[in-house]
Amino acid sequence: IVSTEADWLPGAVVVGIGATLFMDVWALLLQRAFGVAPANYCLVGRWLCHMPEGTFAHASIAAAPQKRYECAVGWIAHYVTGTVYALVLVSLVSGSWLARPTLLPALLFGIGSVLVPYLIMQPSFGLGIAASKAPQPAQARLRSLMAHTAFGIGLYACAVGVSYVLQVRA
Repeated sequence: IVSTEADWLPGAVVVGIGATLFMDVWALLLQRAFGVAPANYCLVGRWLCHMPEGTFAHASIAAAPQKRYECAVGWIAHYVTGTVYALVLVSLVSGSWLARPTLLPALLFGIGSVLVPYLIMQPSFGLGIAASKAPQPAQARLRSLMAHTAFGIGLYACAVGVSYVLQVRA
């Protein structure tokens, strides 16, 4: 059983990175199979890079001035966010979940995490709440929901891998 913070912290970090990678592989498959454009994490970086200047919301993040290193910042933020989400999940369900993961908490947490882009990022990017001002709001919402559902599945799949390693190591 994973009982102390020192035991579950590294496992949760691995789960977060792995689940984020799972989400990105899902997006890549959608792009290759159906021509669905993946999320542009460079725009996340642009948004973050404008914050030190006091700009937190944009009429259009795509029209905002580009920032140096915005793509690197965006991709790093994407993986840090996925890792933080995994840490929050494991802290909510308990470290012992890593030893015996179940799908439901991971899936529900992944789906619930879509509230962050719906309520914070999309409005800050000039797209309105839940992409209400996007050219195709329903499609934008569905894409976000699918990505976060894939993240939830990735949380579970990676936790299964971590639990296997923990059992082999024990």
